[in-house]
Amino acid sequence: MHQFRLPTAPRSIQKDQPIKFILDSEAIDCLAHNIALVHAGFDEQAFKQLALTNIAPLGFMDRSAHIAAALKATLPAKFADATEVLIKTLTPANVHTERLGLSVFFYLPHTRFVAEYGRDVSYNAGEDPFDTAMHAQYELTRRFSAEFSIRPFLIHDFDRTLNQITQWLDDPDPHVRRLCSEGTRSRLPWGARIPQLIKDPTPTLPILDALKSDPSLYVRRSVANHLGDIAKDHPEIAFELCDRWLSNADKELKWVIRHAVRHPAKQGNATAIALRKAAGGR
Repeated sequence: MHQFRLPTAPRSIQKDQPIKFILDSEAIDCLAHNIALVHAGFDEQAFKQLALTNIAPLGFMDRSAHIAAALKATLPAKFADATEVLIKTLTPANVHTERLGLSVFFYLPHTRFVAEYGRDVSYNAGEDPFDTAMHAQYELTRRFSAEFSIRPFLIHDFDRTLNQITQWLDDPDPHVRRLCSEGTRSRLPWGARIPQLIKDPTPTLPILDALKSDPSLYVRRSVANHLGDIAKDHPEIAFELCDRWLSNADKELKWVIRHAVRHPAKQGNATAIALRKAAGGR
């Protein structure tokens, strides 16, 4: 039985230890170890040397890209083959959705690898890598999150990616259902903005409708934050959706509505204030 390793990490961000240090030498050692267990041709030392060279000054997201480039240089050349290796190294899917700690960020370079090299046929021996990339993100989001890596696919291949996301809406795993909402947020913190959805958020409204009463708070919180993003650019669309939801809202959905309009309400928007009040808020 494979003994895959995860780096030690605090349960939350510490003042004296920036989050970038999660992707440091220990994480790189763990990643090299895990790959070597499933891929006999892997050059651990070459990977570690590439990954560690010049990483010290890099911030968190840049470190993930740097490690992903080291993976590209040392894994099989074809994206599908390299991705198969990475998927074989994954630890069991997370059962819980809360208090997972920061060790899950170990998988950020994995998702970055998919985002960087899973959209171009030239990295996949001339074959369309889309299905492989989507499968990889499905598996990765069950251990970490693919909310960052799914965004380049939405930006560059919107219709096909949105269609795939829609097929995940009734997945039994709340991590996957959350990705449907979180990955399509127009203004996701730390993530690339999606200009098409900033201009017109209506393509994601069916996603929010489908997940608004999800049994998992983890998913419902994402729906509320997604709708809050829409309210920044198109408040009338967000308010209209909230008003429609109010007609048959239970206490959980009322919380989603209150959470979604909290920022415009704080700014004194009368409609947002009225919606919060109607949803049981102040």
